[in-house]
Amino acid sequence: MEFLRNNSLTDTTYEEFAQMFTADLFDPDEWAKIFLDSGAKYVVFTAKHHDGFALYPSQSRFWNSVNVGPKKDIVKMLSESMTKCNMKFGVYYSLSEWFNTMYTHDRGNLFGTTAYTDKIVWPNIKFLINNYKPSILWADGDGDVNDTYWKSPELLTWLYNESPVKDEIVVNDRWGKGISCHHGDFYNCKDRYNPRHLVPHKWENVFTLDRHSRGFRRNVQPEDVLSIEALLETIVTTVSCGGNALITIGAQEDGTITPIFQERLMKLGEWLEDNGEAIYDTSPWFHQRDSLNTNAWYTCKKKEYNGNNPIATPAPKGNLITAIYVIFLQWPHDNKLRIRDLAQYVNSESVFVMLKREGRSNSLKHEISPKGTLVIHLVNISSETSTYAWVVKISQ
Repeated sequence: MEFLRNNSLTDTTYEEFAQMFTADLFDPDEWAKIFLDSGAKYVVFTAKHHDGFALYPSQSRFWNSVNVGPKKDIVKMLSESMTKCNMKFGVYYSLSEWFNTMYTHDRGNLFGTTAYTDKIVWPNIKFLINNYKPSILWADGDGDVNDTYWKSPELLTWLYNESPVKDEIVVNDRWGKGISCHHGDFYNCKDRYNPRHLVPHKWENVFTLDRHSRGFRRNVQPEDVLSIEALLETIVTTVSCGGNALITIGAQEDGTITPIFQERLMKLGEWLEDNGEAIYDTSPWFHQRDSLNTNAWYTCKKKEYNGNNPIATPAPKGNLITAIYVIFLQWPHDNKLRIRDLAQYVNSESVFVMLKREGRSNSLKHEISPKGTLVIHLVNISSETSTYAWVVKISQ
């Protein structure tokens, strides 16, 4: 309210604020480069949030970015730029809308009528799928409403069997009451979901760079934004336990990404240049977090990646493993990394190296202590390009 008073906007309706969203500096190719340089492999863009304002020419409502404000089909522009960069493109779509009279009417009927689903949800989702052909459909806003109201089974049947992306598309788990964390190609369960243990289904941790908001805040302070250390800790703990990381950032009304978000993404990309081998195309190992060193997490590479069951741990004794990665978030003061759970899997032929951008370092010495602890002799930290988190690769 203070902002509205200070800017003489107290009589402005919510819908009229869309005129202030200009996106006059929006450059989809620049966005794509930022995401590509961050190390991202896919992008999910908000096509429509709970307020109902669409960033594409929604046929069900005039209130969208083509008719109002930017006068641009932003979804189309960004999807084309993502395709040029060979990145997977997904759309976020809120099933519900706060102000839609058809939705409030159905809700008043205890969702015994489905006018909103029939005239808004289905036409909009089919428009998005048919026109932009996303690889991911990220549903949200299902609320405490049964999937029968949203007609989710019928919609997903069309999506997987008849749609132009039937052989590519994946969906999350927000399709009605009781669906979350139970059904979907991948689970979100809840925002910032990070159980820190292995989950028996592919999942995704969707979290925000701004600790307090999914969108852009003009008054955001540096301390409100995840540090690179906190960002890496979130990603490492997620991937180690079989999850994907989906980082949420909010753009400014002119269509630019605020510099502090860009800086975090740039640092993430630099770290992944060094250490991405321990993140991309990896699988959960027998252990996730080391039982002795709680700052150390594991991933592994298999000879054959199981796309149908990506969170499956390797075969017993590790005979299908080509490499094990120890990702540690705190450098030991004496340059000796002590871990327990890997000790029984190494032998005299095991090779230990640090991951580096310009190739790997020389083999690291290692030993098993009388108490069964594996001790890895690291180089001095001053020789490392990374200053946030580090990776030792073990192969044989």
